[in-house]
Amino acid sequence: MKIISEAKAHGGTQGVYSMESEACGCDMTFAVFRPIKAKERLLPVVWYLSGLTCTHANVMDKGEYRRMAAELGLIIVCPDTSPRGDHVPDEPDNWQFGKGAGFYLDATQEPWSKHYRMETHILTELSDKIAGHFAVDMGRQGIMGHSMGGHGALTFALRHPDRFRSCSAFAPIVEPSTADWSRPALEKYLGADEALWRSHDAVRLIEDGARFGEFLIDQGTADGFLDNGLRPWLFEEACKSAGIDLTLRMQEGYDHSYNFISTFMDDHLRWHADRLG
Repeated sequence: MKIISEAKAHGGTQGVYSMESEACGCDMTFAVFRPIKAKERLLPVVWYLSGLTCTHANVMDKGEYRRMAAELGLIIVCPDTSPRGDHVPDEPDNWQFGKGAGFYLDATQEPWSKHYRMETHILTELSDKIAGHFAVDMGRQGIMGHSMGGHGALTFALRHPDRFRSCSAFAPIVEPSTADWSRPALEKYLGADEALWRSHDAVRLIEDGARFGEFLIDQGTADGFLDNGLRPWLFEEACKSAGIDLTLRMQEGYDHSYNFISTFMDDHLRWHADRLG
């Protein structure tokens, strides 16, 4: 693990690091915020998964999470959204696919399967680095995300309910197998058999029997992607049918940007802290 930068923030440390990733076949960058309380005891960790076109830096620079994370004693880990490097295949004119758009899954189709293995990278490789280098209680993990990262947070929680104690999302893609801006990506990464997409689709996972204790979702009513890409009411229907507790808050006048995310970040961190203990 290499230190790219470390700076004091709210009494703790905001760091940016890189590691060699066998899963992605390249160096992967990630950010970790450690409150000062980490010097005294092991702390719970909340993973933040970013959205399309983003890196670890977007939420680090604009998410405004450090003050509340320091107060609550939460370690925040922000992975990148895809593999990086000139040797990594990409569609540079397509912002919904390739670099910046890994969709938090392990691709099975060539040429993407050699590098686009974000689920293995985050849940195995990066998780091992976090456990080995930071004062984290890995028995108390929460996960959250925005947009494509919200999709990742919901599916990771549903696929690994024994690992995560809490899950929340900002404007998540809840049914990527039918959304305009995610369906083509699933086909390229996973192939044409839509049955194989179901385990990477939050609504389909619930339909197929996956369960998680409860969810918090905030969604802006002025979000330009609401009707074609996000559609939180589909997740609401699935949760209701399955008896899963969902707090869905439609926030009047808010869009898809970090102005929206930063406004409600404190609420989400408190949500996680209450459930992580």
